[in-house]
Amino acid sequence: MKVELLAYTPDGDKLVAAAAKLCYAKSDIDTLLDGLTPEKTEEFLDKLMSLGHESPVEHASFTFGIEGVSRTLLAQLTRHRIASFSVQSQRYVSKSGFRFVTPPEIEACPEAKQLYLANMQRNAEDYDAIRNLLIEKHTKTFMEQGKSEQNARALAEKKANEDARFVLPGACDTRIIMTMNTRSLYNFFKLRCCNRAQWEICEMAWLMLEQVRKVSPLLFRSAGPACVRGACSEGTMTCGKASEVRARHRAMNEK
Repeated sequence: MKVELLAYTPDGDKLVAAAAKLCYAKSDIDTLLDGLTPEKTEEFLDKLMSLGHESPVEHASFTFGIEGVSRTLLAQLTRHRIASFSVQSQRYVSKSGFRFVTPPEIEACPEAKQLYLANMQRNAEDYDAIRNLLIEKHTKTFMEQGKSEQNARALAEKKANEDARFVLPGACDTRIIMTMNTRSLYNFFKLRCCNRAQWEICEMAWLMLEQVRKVSPLLFRSAGPACVRGACSEGTMTCGKASEVRARHRAMNEK
């Protein structure tokens, strides 16, 4: 898995503090940033958090490049609706020889891993076989419609990808560019940094949190699962490891 912060709102902490200042002080646009020292910025952000007034944090956004993750993760990720996604297409991009993600529990069990790898190999072979058969079929059809062989084959490959992808497993790798504003990230980290989140998206969430904290430390100093700020929000479904999660969060803050 690779997660990289590609772009973000410059001086996000200060921008959000300015938005908060506009809400609570008699400042006009021309003087809004005046006097916003690091200390004043922190003061305004503390006030926002204490009031539960999160709308100003939406002005700061963050864009991530993500690769080496599965389509299974993608299905969970897109449940977070206040975000923008660009995902590698399985129609325009051939997945011949596709890479895949192996769950740690399968990796740790030799018998399960052997079956898993055999299944991935069969999927790859079936994908190639179906894709090649469809390419030949569609190329012939397009040529009969008067298209050149080169053009017919290019069209046939895209059309073949579209249907052959149905045999690809959820483990198949994908690449994503994702943008979220700070408020959406708060919700994302609360849900996905939790130990009860699925392992792959949990790992990704912690990598994301570590990177945004480096560029906007005040905005994200308390971001994370509910248990880093108080009681676990999972009730009877708690993982029972809140102290370990808090220790991980503290260690990240100390980097």
